[in-house]
Amino acid sequence: MKLGLNLSFAVKRFLEPEKLAHMCRHDFGTDHVQFTWDLIDPWWPEELRDVLAIRYKEAFAEEGVHIDATFGGLASYSYAHLLAPAKEQREAAFLFFKRAIDLTAVMGAKVMGTPVGGMSYDDARCPARREERYKEMLGYVRRLASYGKEKGLEEIHIEATPLITEFPHSPEVSVKMMKDLEGTDIPVKLLVDWGHALYEPLLKEEADIKLWFDTCAPYIGSIHLQQTDGQWDRHWDFTKEGIVTPELIRRTTAGAGLEDVMQYLEVVTIFEDDDDAVYDGMKKTMDYLHRELD
Repeated sequence: MKLGLNLSFAVKRFLEPEKLAHMCRHDFGTDHVQFTWDLIDPWWPEELRDVLAIRYKEAFAEEGVHIDATFGGLASYSYAHLLAPAKEQREAAFLFFKRAIDLTAVMGAKVMGTPVGGMSYDDARCPARREERYKEMLGYVRRLASYGKEKGLEEIHIEATPLITEFPHSPEVSVKMMKDLEGTDIPVKLLVDWGHALYEPLLKEEADIKLWFDTCAPYIGSIHLQQTDGQWDRHWDFTKEGIVTPELIRRTTAGAGLEDVMQYLEVVTIFEDDDDAVYDGMKKTMDYLHRELD
């Protein structure tokens, strides 16, 4: 299987592009990363934002590390975006994602990924409004795919979550959404996160990574790998005890024919964690995953 690294672990800690690139290549042994918008906000003024983006691009290129994609982080995920109840917020989200595509293009990455947003409590539970939000979101994503093509992107990846207020939130809904987005100017694919797919309190019997992989395999463009206990969306490193094992990763990935799909380790720590402890956990985790999965 292919193992990459999402840069969320670096947020508020390892912020110098040159040092981070060196760390990823030489300490963590990776040559493929997924950049997080928590390090560069797409909304920042482009004359300042793009200087920083180019610095990251050049630093990682110097170390021989490919920035495959950019992806929304914690800050972006907190907003309702394309599923918001207010038209003004949905329009703002469309502009935000266009700017995220701009950032992605400046960094030389070919994929922009994100969850699409979240509905209000009332909209999610009203069948008519739920369908309205869904169809309008599809229209926005189609327009983003057209804009992405203009900017040189190759794909957009939409992350599935287990929340009923979001799309997609189950294997069945994921497949429906991918089918509903067929024919976009660039492919729109699915990103499956191990912790989301194994979240038992909401998904119940569908908290089954084999079910997710087997059902969604033709549409999966990338995967987020994390250690979890299935009770919360942990985003732990693999120094923690959890239910994700190398044997499970190998078996389910191979069984669904996903060996060529990049799985980015996505570790999200609390901000109060000691920086050196975070680094140590990442180092041990990447050494472990390379040993067990390469």
